[in-house]
This record gives sequence, C-alpha cells and structure tokens, in this order.
Amino acid sequence: MIRFDRRIVTHFDFFQILLIIPIIALSYFLVSEVNATLASKQIVYFGIGFALFCLFFFIPLRRLEWFIPIFYWFNIVLLLSVEFFGISKLGAKRWLEIPFVHFTLQPSEIMKPAFLLMLAYLIKKNPPSENGYNLKDFLKLSFYILLPFFLIAKEPDLGTALVLLLVGYAVLFVIGVNKKIWICIFVSIGLCAPILYENLHDYQKKRITDFISEKPSYHVRQSIIAIGSGGMSGKAKDEATQTHFKFLPIATSDFIFAYTIERFGFYGAVAVFSLYGLLILHLLTLNYILKNDFFTQVMTTGIAVLIFIYVGVNVSMTIGYAPVVGVPLPFYSYGGSSFVTFMILFGMLQNLLTFRFDFAGNFIKINR
Repeated sequence: MIRFDRRIVTHFDFFQILLIIPIIALSYFLVSEVNATLASKQIVYFGIGFALFCLFFFIPLRRLEWFIPIFYWFNIVLLLSVEFFGISKLGAKRWLEIPFVHFTLQPSEIMKPAFLLMLAYLIKKNPPSENGYNLKDFLKLSFYILLPFFLIAKEPDLGTALVLLLVGYAVLFVIGVNKKIWICIFVSIGLCAPILYENLHDYQKKRITDFISEKPSYHVRQSIIAIGSGGMSGKAKDEATQTHFKFLPIATSDFIFAYTIERFGFYGAVAVFSLYGLLILHLLTLNYILKNDFFTQVMTTGIAVLIFIYVGVNVSMTIGYAPVVGVPLPFYSYGGSSFVTFMILFGMLQNLLTFRFDFAGNFIKINR
C-alpha cells in the first residue's frame, strides 16, 4: 500500500498559496478585459508555471546541494554566451535562441534562482560568526554577487542587474555582516556616484533625466491620469477610458497597477498592496522559526526582498517616483518569464520548508 507522509501537509506553507492565488486571479481578470488574446496566452504561462512549481517542489534540493555550484556556473556561461551569440531586441542583447525550435531564452531570468541557491549554498557551508562576516568572507560572497551583476549590466539590462545586486546584499545584511563594512560601502557609493552616472548608457541617463525633470514622460503622465480618474472605488469597464482608448501604454504589464486603480480605485490599490505586504511579511517572519537553517533563510529572505523591490519599483514608476524600467509586478503583470521564475522560486522554497526535517525528499512511504 502506498500513502503520502502526512507531514507534507502539516509543513506545507498554505498561507503563501492563499496570498498568491488572489493576485493571479485579479491579474487574469484585468488582462482579459484589455486583450482576450493575451489572456489566452497567460493561461499557458499559468500552466507552465504550475508544472515547474510542482517539479521543483518534488526535487530533493538538500540532497542535490552538490549540483548548485554547477548550476550557477552554467548560468554564468549562458550570460557570457549572450555577448557572442545573443539576439538583439530594442537595442539590447539579452536573449539566446534555442537551436531548431527557434524559442528565445533570457539567461538573466534563469540566473535569479541560480543566484539565490548559490548564496544559500555558500552561507550554509560557511555561516557567519556572532559579529557577522569579516572582510575576507564578505569579499568572497561579493564575488558571486558582482559577477552576474556586471555580466547582466553589460547586456545592457541595468534594471535586472541592480535587482540582483540589491537582493544579494540585502540577504547578507539580514544574515549578518560586520557593521564597519556597511559603513565603508555606503561612503564609497556616495563618493563614486558621479563616476557611476557618467558610465551609464545614453538611454539610461535619459530615464534618470526624465525622472528628475519637472514634466514627467508621456507614459507616466497617462499613468497618473488613469490613477487619478479611478477615485476611491474605481470605474466600470466601459468607463475606464484611459486603458480602453489606448492612452495608457502597456496596461497589461508595466502599467497594470495604474489600470487596477482606474478599475477599482483606491480600495483596489489597498487590496493589492495588502496581499503583497502580507506575503513579504510572512516570508520574513519565517526566519524566526528557521533559526540555524541558513540555507532556507537565504531563500525566504531573497524572495521577500525580490518581491519588495519589484513591487516598490513598479508602483513608484507608475506614479512618477522612479524611472520607467521594465520591472513587472510579481504574479500580476502579463508575461511568462517573470511568472515562471517566481513559480520556480516558490516551488524551491516550499520544498525546503516542507522537507526540512529528516524525511526530506521521502514524500512517499510504502507499507508492506
């Protein structure tokens, strides 16, 4: 007789699912209102994402820790390959074409789970002391953070590169690094800021110039109009003119938050913020029950910070408080790459939480 171990159910984190499903459902509802074709494609992305969630949930990550460095360096090779074999789109070379099937692959997206797994692997192998990591250990970990940062920034994809950089150092901040090191870093960033700005690409400088100028860009102006027209309770579908008359650009992805407020008003914005806020808070509070499980702590902290940055940047750019960059809302903006990446990350996290005891990976028992 074959039966599932009951401890899978008791240790599975259902609260994550209860927070993510409403975000996905509302996203599909809004996308289907704007474009039925995109909604049909989104269903396909949902199916792929769910399948990959299940796959990574059942992969015994703790038993395959030896494979993590291989996975990380394989992705570094893919990022290097973009320089020589990459496909250019809209002035950026970020994609690789898969032979024979003619699908494109964006290595920077695959790098996100590989990046977090590698940090988790390194920190588990060498956990911090009571005073945090010293300079030697900090520099060693920084190498694994800065290497993908420079490779992705060179594509150029400064947005994704900065996200990985911030996530990496936020994880180290939570895990523990000597305070003197942080002070030196902040002072150095302040002194080097003018040099860093001068080395940006022209289009990146333009985004910053548009951001600090008195008059926001066309996209941001239309977004602010859509947000303002939503009022407290929003508008009916036929009255959401900013979106349905195509004034609001990219209403299903980059500016879907503006369309959310146009449809559901201030109350809708509060609901979306509440779901994301509870999810981030829940992930961070898991660290208190994980204690010395540094591997899982890195994953929970990394995913929480990743969601926080994505939500913060996306919402800020829709209201004119950040430059317009292609940072989607997790599980909410239309598209496959971001959705699939987050489903993989949460599949890994659920695996680490559910199988974190001695029965890790043994999810089926056989009675004879």
